[in-house]
Amino acid sequence: MKKNEKLRIIPLGGLNEIGKNLTLFECGKDIIVVDCGLAFPDDDMPGVDYVIPDIQYMLKNKDRIAAIFLTHGHEDHIGALPYVLRQINVPVYGTRMTLGIVLNKMKEFNLDKKVRLMQVSAGDVVTVGAFRVEFIHTNHSIADSAALAIHTPCGTVVHTGDFKIDVSPIDGDMIDLARFGELGKAGVLALMSDSTNVGRPGFSVSERKVGASLDEIFRKADQKRIIIATFASNVHRVQQIIDLAIRYKRKVAVSGRSMVTVLDVAMQLGYTHVPKDVIIDIEKTKKYPPEKIVVITTGSQGEPMSALYRMAYSEHKVVEINENDLVVVSASAIPGNEKMVNRMVNELFRSGAEVIYESYAEIHASGHACQEDLKLILGLTRPKFFIPVHGEYRHLKKHATLASSMGIPKENIVVTDIGNIIELDSKTVKIAGTVPSGRVLVDGLGVGDVGNVVLRDRKHLSQDGLIVAVAVVDTDTRTLMTEPEILTRGFVYIKDNEKLMSQVRALAREVIEHCAQDNYDEWMYNAKTKLRDELAKFIFAQTKRKPMILPVIKNV
Repeated sequence: MKKNEKLRIIPLGGLNEIGKNLTLFECGKDIIVVDCGLAFPDDDMPGVDYVIPDIQYMLKNKDRIAAIFLTHGHEDHIGALPYVLRQINVPVYGTRMTLGIVLNKMKEFNLDKKVRLMQVSAGDVVTVGAFRVEFIHTNHSIADSAALAIHTPCGTVVHTGDFKIDVSPIDGDMIDLARFGELGKAGVLALMSDSTNVGRPGFSVSERKVGASLDEIFRKADQKRIIIATFASNVHRVQQIIDLAIRYKRKVAVSGRSMVTVLDVAMQLGYTHVPKDVIIDIEKTKKYPPEKIVVITTGSQGEPMSALYRMAYSEHKVVEINENDLVVVSASAIPGNEKMVNRMVNELFRSGAEVIYESYAEIHASGHACQEDLKLILGLTRPKFFIPVHGEYRHLKKHATLASSMGIPKENIVVTDIGNIIELDSKTVKIAGTVPSGRVLVDGLGVGDVGNVVLRDRKHLSQDGLIVAVAVVDTDTRTLMTEPEILTRGFVYIKDNEKLMSQVRALAREVIEHCAQDNYDEWMYNAKTKLRDELAKFIFAQTKRKPMILPVIKNV
């Protein structure tokens, strides 16, 4: 490395947004990647399955990328791996639980024989080119989460990943605050810290407190079937539910593909301990009385295809909600999902069930640090520079204010956006340009083929519907062979609007016949354009609506 070489940090996701976390660290000729996540589509992305980072810059520099380091196994940190590893096959480092989930994902994409998954433990240090990456144990809502201390010739950068400070975690291993303190004493060049819960005062709630609340629920629900929805990845929460089921002599059934998958991985790797015959197939729950069953399910976010959603709307193949059910939604709504969750909760109440959700009981503990947790990490690491990450702009700004209150000079705090190059050395930090960044939409097997134009058309169709005007023209005489046919979808019901459809049909005939008299060779193109414009004007005048109009003129 050259004497005056600087460290460059390039976030391609996770800033000014929730999810899609991916950050490059560049020193000399070497590049490493921290996390590789996806985000879920917003309401204005109809039909889109996932959103992944734009990796143009990575592809352009693929020969310089040495490895990918993962902080934990949540989708917003590992979900884009299959799409990236198909094009940039480099070693992937992560802890045992993280790689267990990753391996399962690789099998889905038929990549399990091609990728190189390198298992590490907290305390391990991996040397890659100019970097030495140290894994530090943290607490989060998934087992085996880690922060990273990235040692470079320019100094040490601490990246917290998603974390909280839980002094009484289920697995017994508290976050390694001592190591954060040691790094602070040795000198931390920059701290990159999780901003998701910066708006919440105080310390994070321990997962054990949730266990106590659930115990109370089990004790009082002695005559009811208990259905608990939680995040599939929260194996500590699932373990507590299983332990309570055993204590209250209930069988456990699991519903939801991701819940089944993660529980299988957790059991295989020893993160979840389940005595024989406790878990039964969901199909066999009908053989037991309600008071002997606990169902652990996905769907805490009200996702339309999730197991709990299907139960709420009587679409589940086995479980039908009734007055003998107590449903517990043991999760908080991710920003943007509140309406879906409320809609589902309303439907659960309508089915006769008793429903307990976050507003009414301490049945969920966030996996993200609150203000006092964040202050503690800032105080222990004492960084020269501070870069808030993992949050929308309001989260990043609030975290910056928090860091300023802890004594970090404002000029040493960098609130930035994806694609910006953060360049720093032992004395200075600045934004030194940009790289391509943004979002790539995944729709089924298509990656990136749904762009702004397609989204605009989908929104147009969803809001105003579609009219197709079909006409067949004799090539020689340029006359209509039949009356134009008008088809509509999502606009009006034709049988109730026959007068309007007759007027549209007559106008279509008039426009085509007029255009057919033109002497221009491209009369067909002119006819389509004119037909679209005239129909749009007429329909808006009659209905004040703007449906998408698709003219089809066939030559015979």
